[in-house]
Amino acid sequence: MAVEVFEALSGDALLGEGVLWDAERQVVWFVDIKRQQLWHLDPETGSNAKAEAPAQIGWAIPTVEGPLLCGLQDGLYLFDPERQTFTFHAEVPGEPSGNRLNDACTDPWGRVWFGSMDDAEQAASGRFYVYDRGDILPAGPSGIAITNGPAVNVAGDRIYFTDTTSQRIMVADLSRDGVGEARPFVSTAEHFPEAYPDGPVVDAEDHVWTGLYLGNRVARYSPDGMLVDQIELPVRDITKMAFGGEDLRTAFVTTATKNLTADELAANSLAGALLRFEAPVAGFAQPRARLG
Repeated sequence: MAVEVFEALSGDALLGEGVLWDAERQVVWFVDIKRQQLWHLDPETGSNAKAEAPAQIGWAIPTVEGPLLCGLQDGLYLFDPERQTFTFHAEVPGEPSGNRLNDACTDPWGRVWFGSMDDAEQAASGRFYVYDRGDILPAGPSGIAITNGPAVNVAGDRIYFTDTTSQRIMVADLSRDGVGEARPFVSTAEHFPEAYPDGPVVDAEDHVWTGLYLGNRVARYSPDGMLVDQIELPVRDITKMAFGGEDLRTAFVTTATKNLTADELAANSLAGALLRFEAPVAGFAQPRARLG
């Protein structure tokens, strides 16, 4: 599928990630993990700003209570958008010192599902957790070197977990009572052997989109795991996509530069930027997290 791709915000993100549409504030949040920055952009006015985090930051999710709940290398923090300050909130029990938090999403009950990973991207020390009104519990697959997602569908009855290094996305049944055992959903290597699935998101039609690192595109899979669309982008390393805008049809995409050589950077002039394009389908408003 061919679309016109635009630069939503120029930048040189080493590892852009965690893009999310804040429907209440009408802004896009995203992070640059390696530069320890939390960004926001108002796409209507172009107004944007960055906040310096006290450690590597993997994600930031708006809460019902007002601040953003953020996953940093050493635990969960609360970010006050007015004061632009981070406050330590909770430790993630049992996490190795060489790990960091990488990606997250919410479900209809305000729970936050997130993953950890080896910062060196080698050891299979990563796993998934759920934050449920202050309680943090292991939930979902473990023994993964690079976790991505999770992503929850609009009904809240399916959750997708990405094992990036193994080029596979898993799915599990979800309810207010908890999560079922993860089972295979797709192996992206079938169609994209040289690329790696990164951050996933689900659209309003229950299809799963994934960024493809080293793949210069996003791919769309049906609920039964069939590849139905792919959109080529003018950057090699694609990390995550989110649906935003008033009609939730604007796709915002984060990118990375950390593994590009000087020649590759010259050939990927938009690398590190936040991209946007008009998606063929709409997304849905992500629920806000609940702290208590």
